[in-house]
This record gives sequence, C-alpha cells and structure tokens, in this order.
Amino acid sequence: MAAAITLTAASWLAIATAKAQDDAGFQSYLQGVRARAIAQGVRPSSADVVLAGLTYNQRVVDLDHAQPGGNPANPSNNASPPFAPYLRAHVDAARISEGRSKYLAQRPRLQRIEAQTGVPESIMVSIWGHETNYGRIMGKFDLPRALATLAYDGRRRPLFESELIAAMKMVDRGVPRSQLVGSWAGAMGGPQFLPSVYLRMGRDGDGDGRVDIWNSDADTLASIGNYFYNAGWRRGEPWGLAVTVPATFDRSGVTNKLISPRCPRVFARQSGWRTIAEWRALGIVSQSKPWPANNVQATLIEPDGPGKTAYLLTGNYRVILDYNCSNFYALSVGLLADAVEQ
Repeated sequence: MAAAITLTAASWLAIATAKAQDDAGFQSYLQGVRARAIAQGVRPSSADVVLAGLTYNQRVVDLDHAQPGGNPANPSNNASPPFAPYLRAHVDAARISEGRSKYLAQRPRLQRIEAQTGVPESIMVSIWGHETNYGRIMGKFDLPRALATLAYDGRRRPLFESELIAAMKMVDRGVPRSQLVGSWAGAMGGPQFLPSVYLRMGRDGDGDGRVDIWNSDADTLASIGNYFYNAGWRRGEPWGLAVTVPATFDRSGVTNKLISPRCPRVFARQSGWRTIAEWRALGIVSQSKPWPANNVQATLIEPDGPGKTAYLLTGNYRVILDYNCSNFYALSVGLLADAVEQ
C-alpha cells in the first residue's frame, strides 16, 4: 500500500512539473509573438494589452482536435450524408420567421447596402441567421486566449498566430480589449469574422465612425455585404435554384473532371459547368424559381441522391462557399434567403 501511495504522489508531481514546464513554454512563445507583432507595426502597448494574463486553454484545443480533418479516401458523392436532415435543422420555421422579421425591420438599410454592393438583402440576412442566429449566439470565449492557445498547440500555427497579431492590430485601431470575445476558433461578432477579416472587410454601417460587429446590426450587415462584394458576387444573378432531374438523365455526360485545390471534397460533389440553356436541353426542370438567363453558367448537385431535389448552382454559389466551404452550408444559406424574401 505504501508503495502505491508513493507512486501516486510521484505521478502527481510529474504532472505538476510537466504543467509548469508547459506554462513556461506558453509564456515564452507569447513573448516571441509579441516581438513579431511589434516588427509588423503593432504598438507595444496594444500587444501588452492583448497578451496580458493569457493562459493556455485546454478546452479550446480539445474542441479543435475534435473537428473533422484529413483527406478522405473517397471524395465522391457518397462521401457525405444526405442534405435533408441538415436542411430541416438550419432552415426551420423559427429561423425563417425571425429572418423575415429582421428583413422587414432592416429594409431601408439593406436596400442601401444592396444598391452599393449588388449583394441581395436576403442573402445578407441569411448569413446573419446562419452564423449567429441573428446576433444572439456569438460565442463567449476570450479571443486572444483562444487564438494564442491554438497557435501554441501548433497544428495550424501560422493561421492562428497571424490572427492573434491581427487582434492586436484591432486594438491599435481602437477596438476595446474587452470586445475581443467570440468562438473558440477565433470568429467574432454578428458575421463571425476572424480578426484579419474584420480588418479587411469590416464596415461602419451606421455612420458612428466605428465598426462594431458585436452590437450594431447596421455594421454587421454592411460588413457581410462588403465581404460578398469583394468575393465577387455578380449583381442580378441568383445563387441557384431547385430543379428536378429526369429519371433518364445521363450523369456520366456532365461529370466534373477538374480537381479543386481548395475544398476538393466540396467541389467533387458538383458536376461540370454548363449553360442554363444546355441544362434545360438536357431535361432539367425548375421546381419554382424563374430560370436565369440562358447564357448563365451553372453546375448541378444532387445532395440527397438521384430522384430527390437537385440544385443548379451559379458562380454566386461559389461566393457563399468562400464564406464557408461547405455545400450544406451554402445550400441552406441560399434556401433560407429564398424563404426570407417570400
């Protein structure tokens, strides 16, 4: 029994020693980040405000490691679950109803942003609804602590260290340190922007001289519109439309032969590009929306398999994917936008 107690005590000592060493390593790493941030033009006072008191957050690392990753052995259409359950969860009656309320309440502001950017009002509202349930769920993690932890963990150090330095630059611009709160992965505010995206795409929508995507609906919507504008949204072109594919359709004739360097699994589920005129000639039938112009290019996706609702996707769908590279996310954004503006 005495030997067992001695072993247990030694184990606790080893754990405590390892933790102290890791804490020291974390603090040493932060000092290196501070030096690199100052070399990029961050004021020392801003770096110190952001880094003061930071400790390692194991919960953030656990959440990061639990995310799906790696390269799937089979990036085919069968590599993903059906879309219908995801759609029911993300484009439900409550989200549609609140989206319509927000859409109507924000019409003057939304119309002005659409006139400036070409991004449809309903798309901006839909992104807002998907990202934070219209501003209600924005995350409660201390952003610098989360970013510093993820950077130190090392799995994606260049990404998260650059975002930590971007958070310091936000403080340089006058953003209060207390405002730096968001998701465990560093996204924040109504649009769930990373700090670097905030610096590039954040916009003052209410004219108060600040970009407050945490408390200002106007700034949130203006920032989303600006993001989509800069990502290449084509004015006047829909994101896509729901279609019916004939039972006799030959899918081998429209196979996508390109391999995308970005999100290959996502793009592998889509067909090759054809014009709307070509899709119509192949027997594809729109379920409700008017057809885009015949010369508009589109790809086909059948997220629930043959015989179920399919979608023709324009170049603007790729802009939604730029925001979040997931077919299910992009499809549900488009469908919620359609429902909101009805």
